[in-house]
Amino acid sequence: MSQPLQPWGGPPGATPHADAMTASDEMVQLLTPEGRRVEHPDFAFTGDDAEIAGLLREMVLARRLDLEGTSLQRQGELGLWPPLLGQEAAQIGSGRAVRDADMVFPTYREHGVAMLRGVPVGDMLALFRGTSMGDWDIDEHRFGQYQIIIGAQTLHATGYAMALQRDGLIGNPEPDRNAAVLVYHGDGASSQGDVNESYVFAASFQAPVVFFCMNNQWAISEPSTRQSRIPLYQRAWGYGFPGVRVDGNDVLAVKAVTDWAMERARQGQGPAFIEAFTYRMGAHTTSDDPTKYRLSEETEAWRRKDPIERVKTYLLDAGAIDDGWLSDLDAEADALGEHIRSTCRQLDSESLAHRFDVLFREPTAESEDDRDAHLSYLARFEPLSEESAR
Repeated sequence: MSQPLQPWGGPPGATPHADAMTASDEMVQLLTPEGRRVEHPDFAFTGDDAEIAGLLREMVLARRLDLEGTSLQRQGELGLWPPLLGQEAAQIGSGRAVRDADMVFPTYREHGVAMLRGVPVGDMLALFRGTSMGDWDIDEHRFGQYQIIIGAQTLHATGYAMALQRDGLIGNPEPDRNAAVLVYHGDGASSQGDVNESYVFAASFQAPVVFFCMNNQWAISEPSTRQSRIPLYQRAWGYGFPGVRVDGNDVLAVKAVTDWAMERARQGQGPAFIEAFTYRMGAHTTSDDPTKYRLSEETEAWRRKDPIERVKTYLLDAGAIDDGWLSDLDAEADALGEHIRSTCRQLDSESLAHRFDVLFREPTAESEDDRDAHLSYLARFEPLSEESAR
């Protein structure tokens, strides 16, 4: 930020008002849908074209993961899949603002961020295949488990951020000794009581947490316009911390705004709210049919704002990439697709006994007794022969 925020929490030059839930001049944008770089008075992307090419690569791979997930569900290989299609810039841009010491708390849709944090593809798929509860190592990846309960992760994130305070991991002169929390939630979740309680606690304790609201315009079948009489980012001002709306389809703007919010949190300046104004191009989950509640004209209008195409156009015009580079990327995406498909089909169901092993960081006497009782119970049954199993 080149200027301080207004005393009431808004960005420089902004005034509180109740406008419609549409994009406006208040939205931070650094790359237009046509692929043209533009400036903003308060935020700037400081990377070079090589870094932008890296962001493009990650968005393309995130989209491929998502498309494979949807296809696998349609083929009966997954029980469910929550698509991220259209939200690649919001995920990759924000995920790239996270440092190793930071902690991320996702919803169930942040597959692109999970890839950035090194979560194995098989661990992501296993949850939706029903072969595990999602058991990746959250300490290793600094990425929490997918949260199915809407908004519950904001409570966990705020508590974790308060713990960072108590551990003295914010506001230190040495940057490597500081950390912050990034938590994702949707526009619909912003209406949940748990989420609003998280805002209150974060503000009251100046917790180093950034609330990243993925406003994809639809809370399943409920439009954003029905959920709030003001833009969602303005709600933050009422809680006493800054809110910023960013073009969620602009990976450069998302990166710049999230960099700012995470750094001020690490420095001990408290929480912030980012509204990523984007669009859910696909279904809420693969059990949903969005044609029942929204018009195709709306979807087509957002298709012209595609987050990947605008970056590709910019880089091609700048001479930073060429057709050969894009062909190599397509080949990499194809290889990822094959890896995803083969990994998914090799996933086996875990035993219930494994649940006792991961229930606590260190097993307790009670959990070991329960596990032993469960194993003793299983031992009473003779294994089925192949003939009787048929």
